[in-house]
Amino acid sequence: MGTSAKTLAPGDLRRLETRADTGRFSARNKTMVLLSYRAGLRACEIAGLDWQMVLTSDGRIGDAIFITDQIAKNGRGRRVPMHNNLKSALRAHHVASHRPRRGAVVNSQKGGHLTPRSVVNWFKTIYVELGFDGCSSHSGRRTFITETARLIGKVGGSLRDVQELAGHRALTTTERYIEGDRDAQRRLVRML
Repeated sequence: MGTSAKTLAPGDLRRLETRADTGRFSARNKTMVLLSYRAGLRACEIAGLDWQMVLTSDGRIGDAIFITDQIAKNGRGRRVPMHNNLKSALRAHHVASHRPRRGAVVNSQKGGHLTPRSVVNWFKTIYVELGFDGCSSHSGRRTFITETARLIGKVGGSLRDVQELAGHRALTTTERYIEGDRDAQRRLVRML
């Protein structure tokens, strides 16, 4: 399931984004990182994502990602609102890719979809390079779910909203992804 994957602190995420934003495939790689950390997508969803799932009818980057049942685990498609940084990265990647209307968002060197295994291996390689022990391709998803769970009360939502963003059938599955925060727990108890 991957719930034991380490979450990243904001500084480590910045290091990851900076590293991904270098080299020949920088626009694609930065997009891949943000699809994981700012939309909570699984490796199979990143690999299967098509431009039609992120573009509006007039060919612009939309305000949400439409994960279809065909690429979602257990056929649990969903709509994920677009984080501003992800939207900017997708826009830059779209331009660098010559504004396609369809086809792989995260493409291989040959232009087709990467395989889910290729996405997993890409994340593994970059985490080893950065010295991020305990991280896997699921770290972005786990970080996304943990962060949204911590912030949900500030926007008047509930864990059910986090569950829907994650595409989980059961709230108990979502709960297993959420990492506790000992400092927050101490502050909470002091407030009693």
